[in-house]
Amino acid sequence: MRLTLLAILASLAAACTSAPSVAQDMSFNSYLQVLIARARAEGVSEATIQRMTYDLTPNQRVIELDRAQPGTPSSSGSFSPIQRYLDQHVDAARIGGGRRNYQALGSLAGQIEARYGVPAPIVIAIWGHETNYGSYTGDFDLARSLATLAWEGRRRELFATEFVDLLKIADLGVQRSTLKGSWAGAFGYPQFLPSIYLRLAQDGDGDGHRDIWNSRADTLASIANYFRDAGWRRGQPWGVQATVPPGFNWSALRSEMNAPVCPRVHERHGQWRTVREWRALGVQPQVYLADDTMTALFQPDGAGTRAWLLTANYRVILEYNCSNYYAMSVGLLADEIAR
Repeated sequence: MRLTLLAILASLAAACTSAPSVAQDMSFNSYLQVLIARARAEGVSEATIQRMTYDLTPNQRVIELDRAQPGTPSSSGSFSPIQRYLDQHVDAARIGGGRRNYQALGSLAGQIEARYGVPAPIVIAIWGHETNYGSYTGDFDLARSLATLAWEGRRRELFATEFVDLLKIADLGVQRSTLKGSWAGAFGYPQFLPSIYLRLAQDGDGDGHRDIWNSRADTLASIANYFRDAGWRRGQPWGVQATVPPGFNWSALRSEMNAPVCPRVHERHGQWRTVREWRALGVQPQVYLADDTMTALFQPDGAGTRAWLLTANYRVILEYNCSNYYAMSVGLLADEIAR
């Protein structure tokens, strides 16, 4: 899944879990009427409400999966090696699939980059990680999943909003049979949540529809638009590999960023410094970066292993899924696709 888009889930989780738990003080059917009233008040048609809700029941499997999610990160301080993850997720099959899709885009690749400022290999890498280039998008009925999660109450306001937004998508003419996805409500090739679809999905092929279930052009344009909205900087790489001198004093250069969302992700990065400043400390980028580019040093598996200087665009990838494992694998897969 991700926020599938986990940035939204993470940013709202704390607020949602502190809200009073009232949904399960009433039956599922009673709470469903609360959601229906909200959808109606926000303009969803009666016909859409009927076809999307007439047979809904709680999905116990969805509740089990949600309750299995960790509420807080481990305090052990240990991380599994990132190289092991990269070996599994930036493999020959995924690289080959990405290159084939990149070649098949033809002129569309240049059009996407010209319009959104995001390289096509980056958006293809997201597509590859989210759904293996569209081969699997999930088979949970989204209306049932989102209604269940809203009723369950752990992140009520988030999922109540996503449920109503799903009905708004259905009101645009999307069939319920199409609206299937992950247990947590993400769907389509890019695994957008309903609120993200309504705000950022794009008609990449000009046919008048934002079809992220079947259209490669719409999918990639939508991902690129998400990245542009999150602040992608045109013409800047996500990061480059760097060499770190022996005996490098990491303790004095750890990040001091106060990151309330996914703090363990950012605490593993070095301080935010210019390339010129890193060079003065002996850290050398292996690919050209302008001396005034702001970067953070990242050497996830410890001294003597691979290291990178990460730019602001790496943080944009983290907006899609707040995980160093995910963001690194997306960046490195994109590099391989572009070769």
